[in-house]
Amino acid sequence: MKVIDLTHTISESMPVYPGTEGPVLAPANTYEKDGFKETKMTMYTHTGTHMDPPAHLFAGRTTLDQFPVSQFAGKGLVIDCTAYECGQRVPLSVITAYGAKAEEADFLLFHFGWDKFWGKPEYFGDYPCLSDEAIDYIIAHHKKGVGLDVIGIDPIADAHLTIHRKLFEKNEIVVIENLTHLDQLGSDLFWFLALPLKHQDADGSPIRAIAFWPEG
Repeated sequence: MKVIDLTHTISESMPVYPGTEGPVLAPANTYEKDGFKETKMTMYTHTGTHMDPPAHLFAGRTTLDQFPVSQFAGKGLVIDCTAYECGQRVPLSVITAYGAKAEEADFLLFHFGWDKFWGKPEYFGDYPCLSDEAIDYIIAHHKKGVGLDVIGIDPIADAHLTIHRKLFEKNEIVVIENLTHLDQLGSDLFWFLALPLKHQDADGSPIRAIAFWPEG
C-alpha cells in the first residue's frame, strides 16, 4: 500500500491564524520524576491541518462529532491551481477540465503550492481563492469536503468568512485547511482519509490527513 501524509506537524513554533494563540506542548510527566513521559497539549480546535464543520459558523448546525465517520473518507482528487497568483480566483473551468474524475471525487483538494510558505510571513499573504462558480459546483455535486493548502478557504482579509458561510449555511460538508504535499498525488483519483478528534460539540479539530492507494 502506498500512503502519503498530507498533514503539517503540530509544534509551538507553527503558524496559526492571526489573532489566535499557538499551541503549547508542556511536560506533564517525565521519565525522571514519574517513570513515563506525558505531554499536556493546549491548542485551538482550528490549529494546523484541521477540519471545519457547519457548526464553525452557524449555531445549531452539524458538529464534527455529529457526522457519521463515513463523512471523513472517500475518493479524493487534486485540482492543480498552481498557475494562479496572489489574489486571483480559480474559475469553474479548472475543475471541469478534470471531467468525470471531478464528478466522481468525494473530496476536491485544491493545490496552490502555498505550503512552500509554511512557517514564513508569506503564508499569511493574499493567496488565491475559489470563485463563486467553483463553490457552486462543490455544493451542487454534494461533495463530502473541500481541502486546500492555504490557511483559509476565504481570503485572509475577509473577516465575514463569505465562502465558509455559503458552504455551511445549508450543506453537510467539511472544509480542510493547511494541507501539504498535494504536489505528490498526481492527477488521478485516490483514497482520502481525514480523521478529526471525536470530542463533544466539535466546532473544528486538528486532523491527520492521508492519501493512499491500496495496490500501490
